[in-house]
Amino acid sequence: MGLLAFAKDIGSKLFNKDEEAAEKITDHIKASNLDIRDLNVTFQDGKATVIGTTDSAEAAQKAVLLAGNVKGVSEVVPKIDIVEVTSAGKDASAALEPGNVQYYEIASGDTLSKIAQKFYQNANQYQRIFEANREVIKDPDLIYPGQKIRIPMD
Repeated sequence: MGLLAFAKDIGSKLFNKDEEAAEKITDHIKASNLDIRDLNVTFQDGKATVIGTTDSAEAAQKAVLLAGNVKGVSEVVPKIDIVEVTSAGKDASAALEPGNVQYYEIASGDTLSKIAQKFYQNANQYQRIFEANREVIKDPDLIYPGQKIRIPMD
């Protein structure tokens, strides 16, 4: 499962009918104040397409994770113009998986401390993971199997 594929049957339940999914997911991302201009989401057959413009690759990464960690979403197609990347003549899609960030799918029995131990060899670094995922994880003690998160590597 790559960054853009998600477990459809887990995550925050935001909508009951597919017809309301796009609006609910858009509102969910907007509520995180990621500074994505002209944000819009379309939804069809489990696929959420996130559209907008941002100055930050991090904001685009978080928008994809917010959309993907919603129950009913199995795939996210990012169509986000990342100004800092595209103005340098680079492909915006490559900025979603930079070298300084890894993505991790939470497994049964995981805690942020266990994940921090795995990636940083120090369980006390769990707060670093929590801060990098504050929009996706509201409480560091409430994570669930199948949820995808960002792991900062710098």
